Amino acid sequence: MEHPTKRERTTAALVHAALDLFERGGYEQTTVGEIARAAGVTEMTFFRHFPTKEAVLLDDPYDPELIAAVGARPASEPPFLRAARGVRGAWRSLPEPETPVIRRRIRIIALTPSLRGAMWRSTGNTERALVEQLVADGGAPAVARVAAASVLAALVSGLYAWAEAPDGSLAEAIELALDVIDVRP
Repeated sequence: MEHPTKRERTTAALVHAALDLFERGGYEQTTVGEIARAAGVTEMTFFRHFPTKEAVLLDDPYDPELIAAVGARPASEPPFLRAARGVRGAWRSLPEPETPVIRRRIRIIALTPSLRGAMWRSTGNTERALVEQLVADGGAPAVARVAAASVLAALVSGLYAWAEAPDGSLAEAIELALDVIDVRP
């Protein structure tokens, strides 16, 4: 078993301090200085790990897997089905995240209006990448945009439902959300 590096330990300390403070005092009321102090580091160290306070919550490591899974779908499928089935397939193949921290992050986002907007902006990067993949594989740009936006709306709704539930897996929540748009492989 590998031991975490100093950078990984510091990042984890910052995330845990931020989550604790956000849950106790609210996201908007918590300052970067308070997070840094609670983690036992300086504000400069905080900014070496995260460019902004919201970046503590909006880390999205799954984009490459989602885009690759959509690209791996048959090009003969309509863009909406390629996007939905690709996303579904990607979620099925990904390991369940370290749920307590991820669930806390998503719950804070879901309960904070300014962060819900930030989540949609962050999702915009995923949407652009999906559209580019669908268009590169022959989809019409207008159709690709609707397909990507629809599937990502279901995905985000699934994330929020999972974060607000006391138990259940993220994969189950994503499956249920995608079932609503009725795209079963």
